[in-house]
Order: sequence, then structure tokens, then C-alpha cells
Amino acid sequence: MEWIVLVLIGVVAAMFGSIVGLGGGIIIVPAVIYIAPSLIGQPVDHATAVGISLTVLIVTALASTLSYAKRKIVDFRTAMLFFITSGPAAIIGSAITGYLKAGTFQLVFGLFMLLMAGLLIARDYMKPFNKKWPVVRTITDATGKEHTYSYGVVPALAIGFGVGLISGLFGIGGGSLFVPLMVLLFSFPPHIATATSMFVIFLSSILGSGMHVVLGEINWLLVLALAPGAWIGGKLGAMIALRMSGKWLLWLLRITLLVLAAQLIIEGIRAM
Repeated sequence: MEWIVLVLIGVVAAMFGSIVGLGGGIIIVPAVIYIAPSLIGQPVDHATAVGISLTVLIVTALASTLSYAKRKIVDFRTAMLFFITSGPAAIIGSAITGYLKAGTFQLVFGLFMLLMAGLLIARDYMKPFNKKWPVVRTITDATGKEHTYSYGVVPALAIGFGVGLISGLFGIGGGSLFVPLMVLLFSFPPHIATATSMFVIFLSSILGSGMHVVLGEINWLLVLALAPGAWIGGKLGAMIALRMSGKWLLWLLRITLLVLAAQLIIEGIRAM
């Protein structure tokens, strides 16, 4: 029964993550910290929770990327540009995680989740930044529809580093920052931003989780329990994202983030 619950957590986290390009770690990390101990009979420290999340994110992001790639909406060239800085930054973030005290981690993570909820709410009301950037990209999807947008190399590298650092530090994948910034700053079509974000998450998660493996901050039993659900959820999320607006799921995710953020902030303050 315990393992079924963990598989379902993997499905739900990955499904949400794939739909909005988050990666699912923002659900997996709190779930591993607060729910997994009652299922496996032992506590899970925050560094191990982040390591587990990043490892499972590899599965989620790969499943989503393959689904999006069939629709030809993954901008691989732009993704590799983001990865130039997000990959190394993910390693740095992963190395720092273990040095944070539990209370500090919970408080900072809670505040970060609160910020992400605010970004997800605000992006419905914010207008894209109308600027013609020097690098212009045109993507033709599987239906033959063309999508044109532009970006700057230096801003893209800066965003990649910041997102990679946060991804490695909290084990969340980084899509919660990537997608809003790509849509608002560079005028990416939402579906292409989500799809491209998932590929960057896939690459960055490999490096970030590798650091946690080296540091011994992985519980492989939990990874094996969450991974099958993550694969299924990643596929389901990509399918849903391509067939509907997903607005009601976005609002559910926003409410979930607010609730989890409040719990983490309270726990963090108590532990300090």
C-alpha cells in the first residue's frame, strides 16, 4: 500500500509538472519530507529529498520531452543555450543544499514556493515584454503552424544560471521560473516554452542528481517507487497540455503551492 501511494505521488507531481513545465519537484520534495517517512518508517533529510527529486525529474522530463518532440514543439537549439549555464549552476546548487540547516531550507523553500505561486498567478495578467531581440527563432510544429519569437544570448545565459542554481538547490527542475520568463520576456508561445523547459530540466537534472549521488544523498528505494509514476505522469501531463488550456489545473497548482508554502514557512520558523 505504501508503495502504491508513492507511485501515485510520482504520477500527480509529474503530471502537474509536465503541464506547466515545472518538472514536478516542487511537489515531490515536500511529499518526500512529510509523507514518505510515515510510509517507509524513517525520516528523510532535505538534502536527500532534493537528490531524490532531481533523480526522478530525469524520468519525468524525458517522458515529457519525448511526447513534446513528436509534436515538434521543443526548441532544442535554444534549450542547449540555456543549458550552457543551467547545467553547471545545477551542480553548484546541489552541492550547497547539504550545508543548509533543515529550518533554513524549509523557510527559504517555502518563501520560494510563495514566489512561484505569485508568478503563476501574475503571468495571467502580465503582458509580454515587447522587444525585438537579436536572435530570432521560427519553429514549425507537427501541424505545420509556424511560431516566431526572439531572445538575447546574454539574458538567456543569465536566466539559465539563475534557474539552474535554484533547480539544484531545491530539486524543483526550474521550469517554474523558465516558463514565465520565456513567455513574458522573450514572447515564447506557452506550449513551446513548456516543452523547451522540460528538455532543459532533463539535462540539468542529470548533472544535479549526479552531484547528490556523489555526496551519497539519494534513497534509491524511494527513487524506484516514484520513477514509474513519474514516467506515466510525464506522458499524461504532456498529453493534457496539448489538448487543453489547463487553466483549472494551473489554479489547483497555485492553491497547492500556497498551502505547501505556508506549511514550510511555519515549520521553518519553528525549527530555527
